[in-house]
Amino acid sequence: MTEALRIGVAGLGTVGGSVLRILRDMAEMLNRQCGKELVVTAVSARDRSRDRGVDISAMQWFDDPIALAKSADIDVFVELIGGDDGPAKAAVEAALKAGHHVVTANKALLAKHGVTLAKIAEDKGVLLNFEAAVAGGIPVIKAMRESLTGNTVSRVYGIMNGTCNYILTRMWDEGISFEDCLKDAQRLGYAEADPTFDIEGNDTAHKLALLTSLAFGTQIAADDIYLEGISNISLADIHAADELGYRIKLLGVAQKTDTGIEQRVHPTMVPTSSVIAQVHGVTNAVAIETDLLGELLLSGPGAGGNATASAVLGDIADIAKSRPGFQHGPVFSTPAKALKPYKRARMRSHAGGYFIRLTVEDRTGVFAAIAKRMADNDISLESIVQRPPMDPAGDVSKTVILVTHETTEAAVKKAIDAILRDGHLVDKPQMIRIERAG
Repeated sequence: MTEALRIGVAGLGTVGGSVLRILRDMAEMLNRQCGKELVVTAVSARDRSRDRGVDISAMQWFDDPIALAKSADIDVFVELIGGDDGPAKAAVEAALKAGHHVVTANKALLAKHGVTLAKIAEDKGVLLNFEAAVAGGIPVIKAMRESLTGNTVSRVYGIMNGTCNYILTRMWDEGISFEDCLKDAQRLGYAEADPTFDIEGNDTAHKLALLTSLAFGTQIAADDIYLEGISNISLADIHAADELGYRIKLLGVAQKTDTGIEQRVHPTMVPTSSVIAQVHGVTNAVAIETDLLGELLLSGPGAGGNATASAVLGDIADIAKSRPGFQHGPVFSTPAKALKPYKRARMRSHAGGYFIRLTVEDRTGVFAAIAKRMADNDISLESIVQRPPMDPAGDVSKTVILVTHETTEAAVKKAIDAILRDGHLVDKPQMIRIERAG
């Protein structure tokens, strides 16, 4: 067996602890598969005394992760610190500049600084692997960087946040409100004490930005994504979607159009019969549409210590199997210096339109006025349904549900704005995109 691969791990939380335990427990199998011994020689974390279920006494301890990243006693630096700047960024830069391979699970860091870090890695001839940064244990990065070579990608989309999918699944299955589902998710550890980053779509946006770069050879543009979370999804929306034959999912979607690249994260109605509609709970799924293969759907655990650690170990194994002196492929499929500037497309739905729910005053002429506003903006309606008030004796409002044919985002918003100005609405309007899904 050849010389051991020396690994330094910075960040010993849930994922870091899982990485150390799997390397310990599966050492014989991993060493055999990789053709060399995988040895964690050094670690860094905030608390040296914390019990992580793994003996780290034989490993060199670094209080400073940047010092670990620069150490001549490691070959691979594994960054599990988190954060888009600060120690994580400084340590990854230091490791790459020192000529060390880097493995990271940090989507926020890559979404903000990925192109710069890729340039350093490629200039130094080292690997920057980040499978664990998108969709947990699902090998979507490897598939896009390697397995789809020769394919032209037209669209990539998917469920990339387990917290949101868990909440929407419970709302549909059990008729529980968004607020109650969120509390349960926090209690079970699926959601953070401050869940904003997840439920407002930021986490999905970071992951989508990385997939967009891989799919279309563009510079990462995480700040140029249309973003809408799930906090405004009500049980009324869930029930209406069910009756119309749809499920509501938070999707990240990136696709090439005639005006550029469209990136968006928002609640979406997908046909109940589609495969992605059957992805429940904390599971993630990513679909990739290509010219040669058609649609490829990858699904599996999107978060958690073991799932994320599995992706980290896969990246380490790829490094262990690489040949010394071999010219590695580009970090984002296209060399970092050749990534094209991102050109934002005019956003529209290519999947059949929009679901619009309006709570209006129950009086003559409202229905006709709404239909006219849609027609004024060249919006063709597939269906329009009026629902009677829940309490006919006391309620003076009713619900109008519209399903449009394909149209532009701008047209729908312009029509809704006109309806608002007309003064017919008694509650905030709801608009959910309908997406074509496999």
